[in-house]
This record gives sequence, structure tokens and C-alpha cells, in this order.
Amino acid sequence: MKSVIFDLGAVLIEWDPALAFADVFTSRAAAEAWMARIGFDGWNRAQDGGRSFAEGLQAAREAHGDEARHLAGYLAGFPLTIEKTVPGAWEIAEALLARGVPLYGLTNWAAETWPHALEIHPRLGRLFRDIVVSGRVGALKPEPAIYRLLMDRNGLRPEDCIFIDDNPDNVEGARALGIDGIHFTGAQALGAALARRGLF
Repeated sequence: MKSVIFDLGAVLIEWDPALAFADVFTSRAAAEAWMARIGFDGWNRAQDGGRSFAEGLQAAREAHGDEARHLAGYLAGFPLTIEKTVPGAWEIAEALLARGVPLYGLTNWAAETWPHALEIHPRLGRLFRDIVVSGRVGALKPEPAIYRLLMDRNGLRPEDCIFIDDNPDNVEGARALGIDGIHFTGAQALGAALARRGLF
């Protein structure tokens, strides 16, 4: 039987980082403009790669001075950013589990914000046999090392796995190692793609 590996953010869990700064800015547009000015996406990727929050704050202050000050509240505000789930996706995961399909998680996620995910979405601990979190292992998708780590940790073979991610680059990273990849664009399309592979 094939094993199915899920990305989490934007596949099962909606992530809306601007919400972490809702108490600072009067509008979403203002928050997003500030995030663009300080290069939030790049900053966050470094956090997902294993950089500590303290190191991240220091790096942001060195690069952007006082404008980076609002990042100090990001950890406290983070739970607000992941409260919503992706429509229909959990139901697919639950249906696979009910059919006995082995499920795994592989996510680019910072080590210090990961406990919030488990607290807000406790089903994660029940659905998945293992979840590899980039910030905890110091490797990021689409680098080959993080896929191999999941394989090695769980005795999996690439040809026996299906990987689901909303980021095409991450899907290609999996395919480069011989893992069947599905680009997630919504639950309905995912269900159809899994049906074509005989899982439904």
C-alpha cells in the first residue's frame, strides 16, 4: 500500500501571517505593506530552516532597524494565523486513515511555533505516524535532505510514497527523488488525483 505524505500549511491548515500583527496595524493592507518592507517571507523561511526566534529578531533589527520592532510580537500572535483549516482537506486525510493508508507529514515550519500547531489542531497527532518539521531538523523543502530524512526515519521507499504540497517547487523536489507528487490546488482536485491512483 502507498503511503501518503502531506504538507500542512495551505494544504490542511490555512496560514495568514498578517493576523499576527492585527493589533499593531489598522488594516490588512498596512500590515502586508510592512511585511513586504522588512522582507517577511525571507525572514520566515530562515525561521523555518531552524533559526531561533531570538536570532531572527536580531537579524531583522540589524537589517531594518526600528521598523522591525513589530516582529517581537510574532510568537505571541502566531496562534491567530493558523486557526482556520483548508476546506475539505482534513476529510480526505481522515478518509485515507480510515482505509488504513499510512499518513505522514512534512512541513516547512519553525520549531518555536510548531507547538501551537499541535495545540490548535490536535488531530495532527492522531492522523500522522510521523511529522518531520523543518525547523526542528534544520532542513527545508525542496532540499533533498528533508525528504530523505522522512524516508529514513520511517523505513519508507520513495516509489511507495505520494507527496502532496501546495508549492510546485516542493512537489518537484519530491519527484526528483522518485516520489509521486501531487500539486495541491484544492480538496476536490486532490480527491480526484488520489482516486486516479487507486486510493479511493
